[in-house]
Amino acid sequence: MDHAGYAALFLTESREHLRACNQALLAWEQDPAAVEPVDALFRAIHTIKGMAATMGHDAIARVAHSAENLLDALRTGRVTVTPGLLQLLFGAVDQLANGVEAAGAGTVPAAHDGELLAALDRAADGGAVGAATAEYAVHQILPAGRAVSVAIRADAQMRGGRAMLALRRAGSLGTVTALRPAAAAFEREDFDGRFTFRLESPAPNEEVVAALVSVGDIAAVTFEDAVPERAEPAARGRQIRVDLRRLDAMMKQVGELVVARNRLVDLAIRRGDPELEATAERIARLVGGLQSEVIQARMTPVGEVFDRFPRLVRDLGRDLGKQVRFEMEGEDIELDRAVLDEIGDPLLHLIRNAMDHGLETPEVRIAAGKAPQGRLLLSASRERNSVAIRVSDDGRGIDRSAILARARRDGMVDAGTDTLTDDQLLRVLARPGFSTARTVSGVSGRGVGVDVVATRVRALGGTLAIQTAEGKGTTFVVHVPLTLAIVRALLTSIGSERYAVPLAYVAETVEFDARSVTAVRDREALVVRDRAIPTVHLRDLVSMNDGTAPKYRPSVILEIGERRAALVVDALLGQQDIVVEPFDAPRGMPSFFGGATILADGAPALILDAAALL
Repeated sequence: MDHAGYAALFLTESREHLRACNQALLAWEQDPAAVEPVDALFRAIHTIKGMAATMGHDAIARVAHSAENLLDALRTGRVTVTPGLLQLLFGAVDQLANGVEAAGAGTVPAAHDGELLAALDRAADGGAVGAATAEYAVHQILPAGRAVSVAIRADAQMRGGRAMLALRRAGSLGTVTALRPAAAAFEREDFDGRFTFRLESPAPNEEVVAALVSVGDIAAVTFEDAVPERAEPAARGRQIRVDLRRLDAMMKQVGELVVARNRLVDLAIRRGDPELEATAERIARLVGGLQSEVIQARMTPVGEVFDRFPRLVRDLGRDLGKQVRFEMEGEDIELDRAVLDEIGDPLLHLIRNAMDHGLETPEVRIAAGKAPQGRLLLSASRERNSVAIRVSDDGRGIDRSAILARARRDGMVDAGTDTLTDDQLLRVLARPGFSTARTVSGVSGRGVGVDVVATRVRALGGTLAIQTAEGKGTTFVVHVPLTLAIVRALLTSIGSERYAVPLAYVAETVEFDARSVTAVRDREALVVRDRAIPTVHLRDLVSMNDGTAPKYRPSVILEIGERRAALVVDALLGQQDIVVEPFDAPRGMPSFFGGATILADGAPALILDAAALL
């Protein structure tokens, strides 16, 4: 198991529990007869022990285990609390803090904690603890050597390559540890050329500087020779927990700033004042940076939602008598917290459906020539400005002929339809009350699963697609935007009316040429690079048939997964960051409007729902 993705979480939560330890010890010292501080201290240290053991930090776990044994002896009355014993526990907490910070720095060498462990074990057995215990209770376990900080010139070409060369040159002088950021970060475009490490080497500082500067483009090399007697919390990568309501309020304010910024830029261009334009441009950059930081602060790994499903799949497998190998991929892909909070229930329905309808029992799978254990995959991946979440199984697949017969009987498709495409199949499955189950069980069968998923995903501005092959399995694909509040949009117009199309679903724009128009299944289509793409005329959708359509019109090619459509408009007006304002649609409002926004000139515009258009 790869624990790297959980290192930051371990550091944050351990610090919280260590603060609780110190608070409990202080309260206990004030009232040695109190019971609550002992219980609180025991719970906190027990939690730290479990987390440290899971992450492979054995030195931390050993200290926590010995402290836990002593606390258990105190709780059961086998040992009586004394000032020396409290001092010993303070020392144990300090040692745990040092270990946690060293783990956060990227390495935990063998801690010199033998005396401390012996003292804790001796105290747990009722042995005497003297006041001198505090003298050896705290030990520094930071990595050895000097802390070295290197900064590469801002105008240097290939900063990552220079950083790797400098790191290798340092390695030729001694042992390099505690590298921050990790070497993999050197290859990223956002690497700023600054990194730190610890160097254990007999070479003097001057020799180290000369070796590093010799690689070229090194702006500065600084040292921190003195090692503090006690580990301080690392400043780099510190985290705090913030109430989501504060982030929601901040995002709303940033949204208002974006609207005001767009208005200011528009006014500056109209006035033609160079000084005003320069000021507006600077404010636009600042607001854009603030917007990016706030959005990034709300981003959360999808693993927080994925982690709730392994236990669910295990329990469902036992209840249904099925053997399942559950796998997850892409847990580190990040989504806006608001999207993540809403996506859990749709995924729950899809997984339950896969377990009940998709995967077969071992006996059925063996008879079909498959392995008795089925495979269920939950994965996430970035696709442009959206995230695709897939729920795949290698089960029986969906019998299209049976679904078609049922759909004909219920009047869901035309009687002349001889086969169901994936899109048609999904529309039938997503009809309220439709179910492929013959009986209602505690897992599914009431016809609400796919319907709920489609409705919730559409409410998020996302899409749902299906891919299935009988006897081979089924995959549901959920596309959701990275964030809901502020999106980049392409502005279009029909006559004097303007409409916004989220850029995440725009593949390209082409001219609508009548010579490239054909027909596919009695529907108009535009041929683009030998591919026929169905057309959607926005004038027809909004009922603007006043004969004022321009001769030459652009088409916006919308793309979601494998589906494409050409949205024909009168004109393209450019791109703009817009603040999505959801609204309760009045009666009769077409379903292809997904919200509204305020444009740079202060006028409102409707946002087109690409999924509904497709």
